[in-house]
Amino acid sequence: MLNRLRFRQLKDRSAGLAMAVVAGLAAALVMLIVVGLLTRSWPLLGSRPLGELLTSSRWSPQRGEFGFLPFILGTLWVTTLAMVLAVPPCLLSAIYLSEYAPRRLREAIKPLLDLLAGIPSVVYGLWGVLVCVPLIRNTIAPWASQRLSFIPMLAVDNPTGYSTLAGGIVLAVMVFPVIISVTQEVIRAVPDGLREASLALGATKFETTWRVVLPSLMPSILTGLILAMARAAGEVAPLMLTGVVKLAPSLPVDGTPPYLHLERKFMHLGFHIYDVGFQSPNVDAARPMVFATAFLLLALVVALNLTAIVLRRRLRRKYFSVTGL
Repeated sequence: MLNRLRFRQLKDRSAGLAMAVVAGLAAALVMLIVVGLLTRSWPLLGSRPLGELLTSSRWSPQRGEFGFLPFILGTLWVTTLAMVLAVPPCLLSAIYLSEYAPRRLREAIKPLLDLLAGIPSVVYGLWGVLVCVPLIRNTIAPWASQRLSFIPMLAVDNPTGYSTLAGGIVLAVMVFPVIISVTQEVIRAVPDGLREASLALGATKFETTWRVVLPSLMPSILTGLILAMARAAGEVAPLMLTGVVKLAPSLPVDGTPPYLHLERKFMHLGFHIYDVGFQSPNVDAARPMVFATAFLLLALVVALNLTAIVLRRRLRRKYFSVTGL
């Protein structure tokens, strides 16, 4: 009997150790990626001050000018635009599915959201080329130029339709399932007693949802939104839609933001990786630039994730200190 008990304890400790090793390997994989990218990109990152690389807007490798600011701002520009387009409909959809929709409807929509999340990025990119680009070229850009030309940033003329707006629309569609699924699960995790207490005090279902349920979940919802933004920042779908422009235009409809005046501009860090890595005539000389761009993209995603963690902790502390929950 004693030997059997010791054997069970040994088996339990071995299982725990095995799971700890697997979890440690997952964490070590992230560190290996960071170290690998940093090592390969060090010939470029170590040759210039980091501040110069991050704040310079000049990119001319032939002259020794390596300014990553346009690519970083372009990535933030298209990603922020995608979140602006995606957040309102996603939040409203998640609230409806969680609080108002019948059970059968929720069960029917969930597989569709899973299917939407599993579609490859290249398919989204092709859909943007076939649908979003013609829509912007034939409808949105002419209408904005004719009806809203009194607004300087809307007085544009885009003959192709390949623009930041096209990339933002596709990215918004790509993050739809992430935001809806996360928000829906968070809302459904609220105890029913909280809703019942609010209804017992005379509040309507709408007031309960918007004044009781959502405020209590705001830290988790904001965290999910930032994580979705981090995923959108690393997608390569804008590579097929934003294009390369010679001069800085003035709005998302027409390419890059107005503050990027370069001889040659790229809209996204992913596009820059593709252009430098596959279009450069000297592949060996371009490798440090490719790895440096990938390292900066990874650093941007990590920064967004850390921001989500810090923001969630502060908001939770603030909310619970006010409500006393």
